[in-house]
Amino acid sequence: MGRSALLVIDMLNDFVHPNGALYAPSTREIITNIKKKIEEARGKGWLVIYICDSHRPDDNEFLIFPPHCIEGSWGAEVIDELKPKENDYIVKKRRYSGFFGTDLELLLRENKVEELHLTGCLTDICVLFTCADAYYRGFKIYISKGSTAALSFEDHEYALKLMKKAFGVEVED
Repeated sequence: MGRSALLVIDMLNDFVHPNGALYAPSTREIITNIKKKIEEARGKGWLVIYICDSHRPDDNEFLIFPPHCIEGSWGAEVIDELKPKENDYIVKKRRYSGFFGTDLELLLRENKVEELHLTGCLTDICVLFTCADAYYRGFKIYISKGSTAALSFEDHEYALKLMKKAFGVEVED
């Protein structure tokens, strides 16, 4: 078993807070589970890495989704319930995958991480694309069903099945 890291994906005000620009109500239901996962990870000495949407005001993604998580805004901040601690890492991203255009892979390789535990939102978008890129880079991947959320139950279940089938992800309860 290699060194592990916990990725907390997009648990940001614009997705998780009711006043957020792209509020996904199901994200409220996973906060307690993610908080437990973070505490467990810290207790085991794992890296805790927050993967955070951080867009420019004119980002091309806004042709698909309304403006959200504008760099430096309240919406781009991690929710109060899950604020990072001093030894945690923050990786800002402009696309769905936590790997695309970021230094996430370098951070993981420098710390000899081989296993990733993914939490956060949305299961069928940013979690899925981060998972795919992690798989292509040779990481072993675990996803907690109760620590990820999508806009619908069907989207959540579909993404979990796809990640299990296509990338050999171990889905935990």
